[in-house]
Amino acid sequence: MLLADIVLIIHFLYVLFVVGSLPIIWIGAWLKLTFVRNPWFRYLHLAAILFVVGESLLGIACPLTLWENSLRQIETDKSFIQHWLHFIIFYNVPETILAIIYSLFAGLVAMTFKWVPIRRIKVD
Repeated sequence: MLLADIVLIIHFLYVLFVVGSLPIIWIGAWLKLTFVRNPWFRYLHLAAILFVVGESLLGIACPLTLWENSLRQIETDKSFIQHWLHFIIFYNVPETILAIIYSLFAGLVAMTFKWVPIRRIKVD
């Protein structure tokens, strides 16, 4: 159960990064925080949501979900962590709806590059 829970926590942190970074970027821009314009952070965030969109459009299951499910076949008890993080992460809706939601969210992330531009790295 421990290994499956660790994979689930990593999955949750990935989702938290993808979803949570967008409001952090907007609020950070409003507060004039410089880290929200960091190109590494912003491109990593865009790549993370584009990976999810790509999986969804291609009908590929998330590798972290597959890995967790594989580990859970060995383990029998449902953990506290599994119960609550599954409740937060997973929804029982058609894949097409999820693909649309992911794509719209990716569009917001991409548009944020225009609304909150990244900091250009100076090359001497």
